[in-house]
Amino acid sequence: MNYRAPALLLTALSLTACSSQQIEHYQASQPSLDLKQFLNGELQAWGQFQDRSGTLVKRFQVQMTGTWQGTQGQLVENFSYDDGTKQQRIWYLTDLGQGRYQGRASDVVGVAQGQVAGSVLNWHYTLALPVNGKTYHVQFDDWMYLHDSQTLVNRATMSKFGFKLGEVTLFFRKSNP
Repeated sequence: MNYRAPALLLTALSLTACSSQQIEHYQASQPSLDLKQFLNGELQAWGQFQDRSGTLVKRFQVQMTGTWQGTQGQLVENFSYDDGTKQQRIWYLTDLGQGRYQGRASDVVGVAQGQVAGSVLNWHYTLALPVNGKTYHVQFDDWMYLHDSQTLVNRATMSKFGFKLGEVTLFFRKSNP
């Protein structure tokens, strides 16, 4: 019986498990992210989508306005893409307490789940993405890192059936901290 194949498989799985990022690792990171404060008021963002090989596919800018009333928030995002197309997404956010958030938008399938720890937010959601007349449901794993009271960096991995399709890199700048 060949014991090397199962041993190699277990080693590969354990390395994969160890290398996955965990939100708890950021609990002590500073500055502390107060999502309701950061996503309140006027924000600007700019970013890009790169395919799985790292090739730049699309660049965009986003004008955003966030408002909160108690535990309920709304974030209006107006996208302008480098090909001249425009898009609007309106997020309806809920602060569940203990650093947990939920989000809904018309092109989000189900409910986005978020968790804040220290200066970091991790979102998981499925987006209905239109491409050439078809709509694909793709999964997003968003990691947002607060650098200072005005700057947030977002790195999102987009996948389908567990296969990486590409990455979105986005920089947020708050107009009035």
